[in-house]
Amino acid sequence: MSWVLLALGLVLAAEGLALALAPSRIEEALRLLVALGPERRRVLGLVALALGVVVIWIARVLAT
Repeated sequence: MSWVLLALGLVLAAEGLALALAPSRIEEALRLLVALGPERRRVLGLVALALGVVVIWIARVLAT
């Protein structure tokens, strides 16, 4: 459970930092996402998910 809370906290901190430092860039990124079709957004999400799982796995391996 603590890993889930840690991950959630890291995501919120990263998102908050991005919104605080570059709000106009976030708007540009959202416009770019809207311009992509649903299938491309789905693939992008799956790639991000896979990369996230790999990073978590590497972190767990290095921690032991």
